[in-house]
Amino acid sequence: MSTARPLNGVVTVGTDHHRFDRLMDWLERWDAGNPGAVRWIVQHGSSRPMSGADGFAMTSRAELLELLRAADVVVTQGGPGGIMDSRECGTIPIVVPRLARLDEVVDDHQVAFVRQLARDGRLIAAQSETELHAALDRAVLDPAALSVGADTSDVSQTVARFAAAVSQLLASKPARLSRRAVR
Repeated sequence: MSTARPLNGVVTVGTDHHRFDRLMDWLERWDAGNPGAVRWIVQHGSSRPMSGADGFAMTSRAELLELLRAADVVVTQGGPGGIMDSRECGTIPIVVPRLARLDEVVDDHQVAFVRQLARDGRLIAAQSETELHAALDRAVLDPAALSVGADTSDVSQTVARFAAAVSQLLASKPARLSRRAVR
């Protein structure tokens, strides 16, 4: 599988102290079968670095957002930060939830979270190596399928409603409190 140019891929495992080497293993095996298809940059946290990829343990939020904006494909763990940052930067993420039974996280909250967001069409869930590889194969064949406009609609609507409520409150003339009432 090859593309005219390698896709820009970003992997982020977040800042949790638990290792997520399983994700690195899965990505390395896919990459070995698809050499040169994706140029990976990996934020690996406390996990081992991904072989054959540029990477770092941690970086600034600004740098991570810049990388996400330039990405054709994003693979992330199931925490809300990476998922929402990816969407806000224009990419539907491929998400592998961490598992408690593998000591990747304290409980399986990511599994339920990822399933719900996948049902809502906000991400592509990859709960197995086969699912991750299939999602990456689809991304290479049609990178535009992972592209979304900046995902600010919910935020923008909420901000607009909040601004309207504040304006309404400020427009009404509340009774002034006497100094005695404030004490």
